[in-house]
Amino acid sequence: MSLSDTMPFMNLVVAKKAFIQSIPVFAGYIVLGMGFGIFMNDAGFGVLWTFAMSTFIYAGSMQYVGIGLLTGGASVITTIVTTIMVNARHLFYSISMLGRYNKSGKYKPYLIFSLTDETYSLLCNDSSEDKLLFFLVSLFNHCYWITGSVLGCLLGDFLPFATKGIEFSMTALFVASFTQQWISAETHIPAVAGVAGTLACLLIFGSEHFLIPSMIVIILTLTLLRSRLEVEQ
Repeated sequence: MSLSDTMPFMNLVVAKKAFIQSIPVFAGYIVLGMGFGIFMNDAGFGVLWTFAMSTFIYAGSMQYVGIGLLTGGASVITTIVTTIMVNARHLFYSISMLGRYNKSGKYKPYLIFSLTDETYSLLCNDSSEDKLLFFLVSLFNHCYWITGSVLGCLLGDFLPFATKGIEFSMTALFVASFTQQWISAETHIPAVAGVAGTLACLLIFGSEHFLIPSMIVIILTLTLLRSRLEVEQ
């Protein structure tokens, strides 16, 4: 059997592995995506808008914020600055993926575009260097988000309850993630550093401008405490 004959089977094995890895994200993205879709429907936007935002923006919490920007008539500058502030964390944790994505070839542009918090958590904990696996995990997660968003928008007209406050679902996700990490972590120094640094920046810079400074403070704090954290782990 030649190598070309075995390639379809090998790709199927990789696809199966990628799907299994992505199942936890599927459970979250369908629900959170539906929340976004319902919110879009409630704001007067249809399926095409919802599909387009989830396909071409694909930014989770920024999509929730984006609805307010769209309905409020925000300027381009305001939109750009808000996007940077909301997604500033990506600038920091994506650095660790530079080496792994460096030789991804044709997959590289999409891998960069589709790197979300959840996709990062799956890929950074995978010792494999299979670029096809990286691509498929990213693609599956993206499809889950799109599917959830569209379903939520379609179902929005038929829900028998008020949708006010549904945008809090992304905040709830981050709170749940923090709680789980607090319970399972051997040291709470990173969590305490994050909370303390964020609160300090909130008091100093105010609610409109605290996000980027708090990320810088957290990175600097963890860098200074790196040797201690490595010992405790």
